[in-house]
Amino acid sequence: MLKTICFALVVVIVSGCASPSYVTKIDEFPEMYNEKPRSLLIMPPINLSTAADAKAYYATTVEIPIAFQGYYTFPYELTTEILKQEGIYDAELVYDMPLGKFHEYFGADAVLFTKIVEWDTDYAVIASSLTVSIDAEIKSTKSSQTLWKYTGTVVVDLSGGNSGGGLAGLLVGAIVTAVNTAAADYTDYAKKANSRFVGTVPVGPYHPLYLKDQKIKVMQQMPKE
Repeated sequence: MLKTICFALVVVIVSGCASPSYVTKIDEFPEMYNEKPRSLLIMPPINLSTAADAKAYYATTVEIPIAFQGYYTFPYELTTEILKQEGIYDAELVYDMPLGKFHEYFGADAVLFTKIVEWDTDYAVIASSLTVSIDAEIKSTKSSQTLWKYTGTVVVDLSGGNSGGGLAGLLVGAIVTAVNTAAADYTDYAKKANSRFVGTVPVGPYHPLYLKDQKIKVMQQMPKE
């Protein structure tokens, strides 16, 4: 009987450079402190992955972490339904458009866009890994400019580690990999990816550290011109 299987979890933050550099929140996201948004409208995820069901799973993991970060978030199911009534079934339709209508319709100060870049399992019998990669961006409904942008990636080793040598070891390793792959909870790892980027968002007015987190350092994401 197989014993409890432990997943080896590696969290990677994509920074776009070989040696990551760290900057303060105020230096990296100055417009968040200038505009001071209080309410965020969470748009349906943009699915760039090959997993057709990724959008539905991931959509359930965003609202609560953002609310805990100190922002008023509009009920996701309600706003999604309203957007559908307006003919907006995909956030890609409005990503590059002026966002003033969202302030007019909802009273939202800013809009949160998320893109599912990867939602994939790489399975090779005795070795398997799961990757969840999310791009996120907050845009102002006043100016439509980007106030905050970040990327979070979680890579999970599902192979179960070394099961010993020989044919028996390979067989056990293959079984462990198959079990781990079947049991992998994408939603749980999406939450982990979220936790990496949500923690970099300057906290909102409903958080006790509001306007007190400016000197906290985060990994630099947005290239400076």
